[in-house]
Amino acid sequence: MKHIDGITKALAAYYDQWPVAKRLNEAIYYSIDSGGKRLRPVLLLQLLEGFGVLLTDAHYQVAAGLEMIHTGSLIHDDLPAMDNDDYRRGRLTNHKQFDDATAILAGDSLFLDPFGLIARAELPAQVRLNLIAELSEAAGTYGMVGGQMLDMMGEGRQLTVTELKTIHANKTGKLLAFPFLAAGIIAELDSLSIADLRLAGELVGLAFQVRDDILDVTASFEELGKTPQKDLSAQKSTYPRLLGLNESYDLLNDCLDQALAIFQKLERDEDMDLRKVRDMIERLRLHG
Repeated sequence: MKHIDGITKALAAYYDQWPVAKRLNEAIYYSIDSGGKRLRPVLLLQLLEGFGVLLTDAHYQVAAGLEMIHTGSLIHDDLPAMDNDDYRRGRLTNHKQFDDATAILAGDSLFLDPFGLIARAELPAQVRLNLIAELSEAAGTYGMVGGQMLDMMGEGRQLTVTELKTIHANKTGKLLAFPFLAAGIIAELDSLSIADLRLAGELVGLAFQVRDDILDVTASFEELGKTPQKDLSAQKSTYPRLLGLNESYDLLNDCLDQALAIFQKLERDEDMDLRKVRDMIERLRLHG
Protein backbone atom coordinates (compact mmCIF):
# COMPACT_ATOMS: atom_id res chain seq x y z
CA MET A 1 0.00 0.00 0.00
CA LYS A 2 2.89 2.36 0.73
CA HIS A 3 3.98 2.10 -2.90
CA ILE A 4 0.55 3.10 -4.22
CA ASP A 5 0.39 5.96 -1.71
CA GLY A 6 3.84 7.16 -2.82
CA ILE A 7 2.86 7.03 -6.50
CA THR A 8 -0.38 8.92 -5.77
CA LYS A 9 1.59 11.55 -3.84
CA ALA A 10 4.04 11.99 -6.74
CA LEU A 11 1.17 12.38 -9.22
CA ALA A 12 -0.56 14.91 -6.95
CA ALA A 13 2.67 16.90 -6.49
CA TYR A 14 2.88 17.28 -10.26
CA TYR A 15 -0.77 18.06 -11.02
CA ASP A 16 -1.57 20.14 -7.92
CA GLN A 17 0.38 23.06 -9.34
CA TRP A 18 -1.67 26.06 -10.53
CA PRO A 19 -3.44 24.74 -13.66
CA VAL A 20 -3.35 26.45 -17.03
CA ALA A 21 -6.75 24.89 -17.82
CA LYS A 22 -8.72 23.63 -14.81
CA ARG A 23 -10.94 21.34 -16.91
CA LEU A 24 -7.88 19.59 -18.35
CA ASN A 25 -6.53 18.85 -14.86
CA GLU A 26 -9.96 17.61 -13.78
CA ALA A 27 -10.02 15.18 -16.71
CA ILE A 28 -6.50 13.99 -15.94
CA TYR A 29 -7.36 13.46 -12.26
CA TYR A 30 -10.55 11.61 -13.22
CA SER A 31 -8.49 8.89 -14.89
CA ILE A 32 -5.38 8.74 -12.71
CA ASP A 33 -7.60 8.45 -9.61
CA SER A 34 -9.89 5.79 -11.07
CA GLY A 35 -8.74 2.94 -8.83
CA GLY A 36 -6.26 1.10 -11.05
CA LYS A 37 -3.89 -1.44 -9.51
CA ARG A 38 -0.81 0.53 -10.66
CA LEU A 39 0.82 -2.78 -11.59
CA ARG A 40 3.63 -1.30 -13.68
CA PRO A 41 4.91 1.33 -11.25
CA VAL A 42 4.53 -0.99 -8.24
CA LEU A 43 6.62 -3.61 -10.05
CA LEU A 44 9.31 -0.98 -10.62
CA LEU A 45 9.41 -0.02 -6.94
CA GLN A 46 9.36 -3.61 -5.70
CA LEU A 47 12.20 -4.52 -8.05
CA LEU A 48 14.26 -1.60 -6.75
CA GLU A 49 13.70 -2.73 -3.17
CA GLY A 50 14.62 -6.27 -4.18
CA PHE A 51 17.87 -4.91 -5.60
CA GLY A 52 18.59 -3.28 -2.24
CA VAL A 53 17.82 0.31 -3.34
CA LEU A 54 16.41 2.65 -0.67
CA LEU A 55 13.40 4.35 -2.27
CA THR A 56 13.41 8.15 -2.62
CA ASP A 57 11.04 10.74 -4.10
CA ALA A 58 12.92 10.41 -7.40
CA HIS A 59 11.99 6.74 -7.72
CA TYR A 60 8.34 7.52 -7.05
CA GLN A 61 8.52 10.22 -9.74
CA VAL A 62 9.78 7.69 -12.31
CA ALA A 63 7.02 5.30 -11.23
CA ALA A 64 4.43 8.10 -11.53
CA GLY A 65 5.68 8.93 -15.03
CA LEU A 66 5.13 5.34 -16.10
CA GLU A 67 1.60 5.38 -14.67
CA MET A 68 0.88 8.63 -16.53
CA ILE A 69 1.68 7.05 -19.89
CA HIS A 70 -0.31 3.91 -19.14
CA THR A 71 -3.33 5.98 -18.07
CA GLY A 72 -3.08 8.19 -21.15
CA SER A 73 -3.10 5.10 -23.35
CA LEU A 74 -6.32 3.87 -21.69
CA ILE A 75 -8.03 7.23 -22.27
CA HIS A 76 -7.14 7.11 -25.96
CA ASP A 77 -7.94 3.38 -26.31
CA ASP A 78 -11.50 4.01 -25.12
CA LEU A 79 -12.23 6.78 -27.66
CA PRO A 80 -14.88 6.19 -30.38
CA ALA A 81 -12.21 6.12 -33.11
CA MET A 82 -10.32 3.38 -31.24
CA ASP A 83 -12.02 0.72 -29.04
CA ASN A 84 -15.16 2.84 -28.49
CA ASP A 85 -15.81 1.79 -24.90
CA ASP A 86 -18.19 3.43 -22.44
CA TYR A 87 -16.71 2.03 -19.22
CA ARG A 88 -13.26 1.68 -17.68
CA ARG A 89 -12.59 0.35 -14.17
CA GLY A 90 -16.32 0.22 -13.47
CA ARG A 91 -17.21 3.81 -14.34
CA LEU A 92 -17.69 6.02 -17.39
CA THR A 93 -14.68 6.41 -19.66
CA ASN A 94 -13.00 9.81 -19.84
CA HIS A 95 -14.65 10.90 -23.09
CA LYS A 96 -18.08 9.91 -21.73
CA GLN A 97 -17.54 11.81 -18.49
CA PHE A 98 -16.17 14.90 -20.29
CA ASP A 99 -16.08 14.90 -24.11
CA ASP A 100 -13.90 13.56 -26.93
CA ALA A 101 -11.72 16.65 -27.29
CA THR A 102 -11.03 16.90 -23.54
CA ALA A 103 -10.19 13.18 -23.38
CA ILE A 104 -7.78 13.50 -26.30
CA LEU A 105 -6.01 16.43 -24.65
CA ALA A 106 -5.89 14.67 -21.26
CA GLY A 107 -4.25 11.70 -22.96
CA ASP A 108 -1.81 14.02 -24.75
CA SER A 109 -0.81 15.59 -21.42
CA LEU A 110 -0.29 12.20 -19.81
CA PHE A 111 1.96 11.14 -22.69
CA LEU A 112 4.13 14.26 -22.56
CA ASP A 113 4.31 15.23 -18.87
CA PRO A 114 6.35 12.20 -17.70
CA PHE A 115 9.47 13.24 -19.60
CA GLY A 116 9.70 16.59 -17.82
CA LEU A 117 8.98 14.90 -14.50
CA ILE A 118 11.75 12.31 -14.97
CA ALA A 119 14.18 14.91 -16.34
CA ARG A 120 13.90 16.82 -13.03
CA ALA A 121 14.16 13.77 -10.76
CA GLU A 122 17.16 13.69 -8.43
CA LEU A 123 18.99 10.87 -10.16
CA PRO A 124 22.38 10.79 -11.95
CA ALA A 125 22.19 12.56 -15.31
CA GLN A 126 23.05 9.43 -17.34
CA VAL A 127 20.41 7.41 -15.48
CA ARG A 128 17.77 10.06 -16.27
CA LEU A 129 18.84 10.16 -19.92
CA ASN A 130 18.66 6.37 -20.24
CA LEU A 131 15.25 6.24 -18.55
CA ILE A 132 13.82 8.92 -20.84
CA ALA A 133 15.21 7.21 -23.96
CA GLU A 134 13.83 3.79 -22.95
CA LEU A 135 10.42 5.16 -21.93
CA SER A 136 10.11 7.06 -25.20
CA GLU A 137 10.87 3.92 -27.20
CA ALA A 138 8.52 1.76 -25.12
CA ALA A 139 5.63 4.22 -25.49
CA GLY A 140 6.00 5.69 -28.97
CA THR A 141 6.31 4.76 -32.62
CA TYR A 142 8.59 1.79 -31.92
CA GLY A 143 6.51 0.48 -29.00
CA MET A 144 2.99 1.00 -27.68
CA VAL A 145 1.70 3.42 -30.32
CA GLY A 146 3.14 1.36 -33.17
CA GLY A 147 1.50 -1.72 -31.69
CA GLN A 148 -1.83 0.09 -31.40
CA MET A 149 -1.63 0.91 -35.11
CA LEU A 150 -1.00 -2.75 -35.95
CA ASP A 151 -3.90 -3.72 -33.67
CA MET A 152 -6.32 -1.43 -35.49
CA MET A 153 -5.10 -2.65 -38.89
CA GLY A 154 -5.71 -6.24 -37.73
CA GLU A 155 -9.40 -5.74 -36.96
CA GLY A 156 -11.62 -7.92 -39.12
CA ARG A 157 -8.63 -10.00 -40.33
CA GLN A 158 -7.60 -13.52 -39.40
CA LEU A 159 -4.09 -13.01 -38.06
CA THR A 160 -1.46 -15.66 -37.42
CA VAL A 161 -0.19 -16.24 -33.91
CA THR A 162 3.13 -14.69 -34.96
CA GLU A 163 1.37 -11.54 -36.17
CA LEU A 164 -0.65 -11.36 -32.97
CA LYS A 165 2.48 -11.70 -30.83
CA THR A 166 4.13 -8.89 -32.81
CA ILE A 167 1.16 -6.61 -32.13
CA HIS A 168 1.14 -7.34 -28.41
CA ALA A 169 4.92 -7.28 -27.99
CA ASN A 170 4.66 -3.62 -28.97
CA LYS A 171 1.19 -2.54 -27.84
CA THR A 172 1.35 -4.08 -24.36
CA GLY A 173 4.71 -5.75 -23.91
CA LYS A 174 7.18 -2.90 -24.18
CA LEU A 175 5.49 -0.66 -21.62
CA LEU A 176 5.17 -3.63 -19.27
CA ALA A 177 8.85 -4.45 -19.81
CA PHE A 178 9.86 -0.88 -18.93
CA PRO A 179 9.62 -1.23 -15.11
CA PHE A 180 11.97 -4.22 -15.22
CA LEU A 181 14.41 -2.41 -17.46
CA ALA A 182 14.12 0.87 -15.55
CA ALA A 183 14.84 -0.83 -12.24
CA GLY A 184 18.05 -2.25 -13.69
CA ILE A 185 19.05 1.17 -15.04
CA ILE A 186 18.36 2.95 -11.74
CA ALA A 187 20.20 0.28 -9.73
CA GLU A 188 23.05 0.51 -12.29
CA LEU A 189 23.19 -3.25 -12.81
CA ASP A 190 25.52 -4.79 -15.38
CA SER A 191 24.45 -5.17 -19.00
CA LEU A 192 23.80 -8.95 -18.72
CA SER A 193 21.44 -8.50 -15.77
CA ILE A 194 19.62 -5.68 -17.58
CA ALA A 195 19.23 -7.93 -20.64
CA ASP A 196 17.74 -10.64 -18.40
CA LEU A 197 15.35 -8.09 -16.91
CA ARG A 198 14.27 -6.92 -20.36
CA LEU A 199 13.48 -10.51 -21.38
CA ALA A 200 11.59 -11.15 -18.15
CA GLY A 201 9.57 -7.99 -18.71
CA GLU A 202 8.72 -9.00 -22.28
CA LEU A 203 7.54 -12.40 -21.05
CA VAL A 204 5.36 -10.80 -18.38
CA GLY A 205 4.02 -8.41 -21.02
CA LEU A 206 2.99 -11.30 -23.28
CA ALA A 207 1.46 -13.15 -20.33
CA PHE A 208 -0.51 -10.06 -19.36
CA GLN A 209 -2.01 -9.76 -22.85
CA VAL A 210 -2.89 -13.46 -23.05
CA ARG A 211 -4.52 -13.10 -19.63
CA ASP A 212 -6.50 -10.06 -20.82
CA ASP A 213 -7.70 -11.98 -23.89
CA ILE A 214 -8.84 -14.90 -21.74
CA LEU A 215 -10.68 -12.63 -19.33
CA ASP A 216 -12.40 -10.83 -22.21
CA VAL A 217 -14.29 -14.05 -23.03
CA THR A 218 -14.61 -15.56 -19.54
CA ALA A 219 -15.19 -12.68 -17.09
CA SER A 220 -18.21 -10.48 -16.37
CA PHE A 221 -18.50 -6.69 -16.42
CA GLU A 222 -18.31 -6.67 -12.61
CA GLU A 223 -15.04 -8.63 -12.71
CA LEU A 224 -13.48 -6.63 -15.54
CA GLY A 225 -14.79 -3.15 -14.78
CA LYS A 226 -15.32 -2.70 -18.53
CA THR A 227 -17.47 -4.17 -21.29
CA PRO A 228 -16.65 -7.86 -21.81
CA GLN A 229 -16.26 -9.53 -25.22
CA LYS A 230 -15.27 -6.26 -26.89
CA ASP A 231 -12.61 -8.06 -28.91
CA LEU A 232 -15.19 -10.49 -30.28
CA SER A 233 -17.54 -7.71 -31.34
CA ALA A 234 -14.63 -5.85 -33.01
CA GLN A 235 -13.63 -9.07 -34.82
CA LYS A 236 -10.15 -8.92 -33.39
CA SER A 237 -7.82 -11.88 -33.43
CA THR A 238 -7.09 -12.99 -29.87
CA TYR A 239 -5.21 -15.89 -28.32
CA PRO A 240 -8.38 -17.81 -27.36
CA ARG A 241 -9.73 -17.29 -30.87
CA LEU A 242 -6.53 -18.57 -32.52
CA LEU A 243 -5.35 -21.16 -30.00
CA GLY A 244 -8.45 -22.04 -28.00
CA LEU A 245 -8.85 -21.45 -24.27
CA ASN A 246 -6.81 -24.43 -23.07
CA GLU A 247 -3.74 -23.56 -25.15
CA SER A 248 -4.12 -19.91 -24.13
CA TYR A 249 -3.95 -20.92 -20.46
CA ASP A 250 -0.85 -23.01 -21.29
CA LEU A 251 0.83 -20.05 -23.04
CA LEU A 252 0.04 -17.74 -20.11
CA ASN A 253 1.56 -20.14 -17.59
CA ASP A 254 4.59 -20.90 -19.76
CA CYS A 255 5.43 -17.19 -20.07
CA LEU A 256 5.09 -16.72 -16.31
CA ASP A 257 7.23 -19.79 -15.62
CA GLN A 258 10.01 -18.47 -17.88
CA ALA A 259 9.92 -15.02 -16.25
CA LEU A 260 10.01 -16.53 -12.76
CA ALA A 261 13.02 -18.65 -13.73
CA ILE A 262 14.89 -15.46 -14.69
CA PHE A 263 14.14 -13.88 -11.31
CA GLN A 264 15.25 -17.02 -9.50
CA LYS A 265 18.52 -16.87 -11.45
CA LEU A 266 19.03 -13.21 -10.52
CA GLU A 267 18.34 -13.98 -6.86
CA ARG A 268 20.86 -16.81 -6.93
CA ASP A 269 23.60 -15.02 -8.90
CA GLU A 270 23.23 -11.45 -7.59
CA ASP A 271 22.10 -12.09 -4.00
CA MET A 272 18.79 -10.26 -4.47
CA ASP A 273 15.47 -10.72 -2.70
CA LEU A 274 12.73 -10.69 -5.32
CA ARG A 275 10.04 -12.59 -3.44
CA LYS A 276 7.51 -9.72 -3.64
CA VAL A 277 8.04 -9.44 -7.40
CA ARG A 278 7.62 -13.19 -7.83
CA ASP A 279 4.42 -13.07 -5.76
CA MET A 280 3.00 -10.31 -8.01
CA ILE A 281 3.80 -12.34 -11.11
CA GLU A 282 2.27 -15.49 -9.63
CA ARG A 283 -0.97 -13.57 -9.11
CA LEU A 284 -1.28 -13.14 -12.88
CA ARG A 285 -2.07 -16.83 -13.27
CA LEU A 286 -5.58 -17.94 -14.20
CA HIS A 287 -7.03 -21.39 -13.65
CA GLY A 288 -9.53 -22.50 -16.26
